[in-house]
Amino acid sequence: MGKVKPRLIGDTEVEEKQKKEQKAKAAEKKMLKKKDIKIEEKVVDVGVDNEPSVEKKEKKVVKKTASVKTSAVKGKKYLEAKNMVDKNKFYSLQEAVDILKKMKLTKFDQSVELHFTVDETGLKGEVELPFSTGKVVRVKVVDDSILSDLEKGKIEFDVLVTHPSFMPRLAKFAKVLGPKGLMPNPKAGTVSTKPEDVVKKFEKGMLRWKTEAKFPLIHQMIGKISNEEKNLIANAEKFISAVGKAHIQSAFIKTTMSPAVKLELNK
Repeated sequence: MGKVKPRLIGDTEVEEKQKKEQKAKAAEKKMLKKKDIKIEEKVVDVGVDNEPSVEKKEKKVVKKTASVKTSAVKGKKYLEAKNMVDKNKFYSLQEAVDILKKMKLTKFDQSVELHFTVDETGLKGEVELPFSTGKVVRVKVVDDSILSDLEKGKIEFDVLVTHPSFMPRLAKFAKVLGPKGLMPNPKAGTVSTKPEDVVKKFEKGMLRWKTEAKFPLIHQMIGKISNEEKNLIANAEKFISAVGKAHIQSAFIKTTMSPAVKLELNK
């Protein structure tokens, strides 16, 4: 016979505690007998048609039951679009944009995006594209009303510009603005004695770009699929030039919902 643990009778509180402990141990033994749990390693990608060269080299452990099998099911239109792209071929910008224009995936006006794998993290810069991307950039100059909004947790801008005199008062919001990339700083050109001039620059279409914090990846919207083909190509060429072909190890272009198209940058 197994070892019997004596129970204290009469002391209700102790008795209840022992009952709970016994139930917990029984549940633990039951769980250990189950063999339907396994550990899997899942590669997290950047959402660019699962191309190996743009995958984030990060792994996370995912627990799930062996009996559950999930798979992403692509729609008919997506599969038709994917068949238009040879995944082993590198396309010129002209060819790639022409293919994207022919894909009829959605009714809404999709964004056209560039995705790069570069040779190092920490790359960043600014570029003014020759044509509008179609995205409205909200640029604000720090004043008392902006500071009041920040106190209330309201952030209604994409770029924040300030005069140096306001920096001490902005300091307490650094933990909120910093992670969002919204904290003004001289290196980004958002701290200036002439903030109104900086606002005009950003409203004209000045873009700030940088790699992801931990990975050598750059993602940038360069326009809408409804834009003229020549305008999309001009914006793409300008952005590629700003990053520098020497830094770019692989490049893809896609729309919001389309598969990715590999780019040959030497053409």
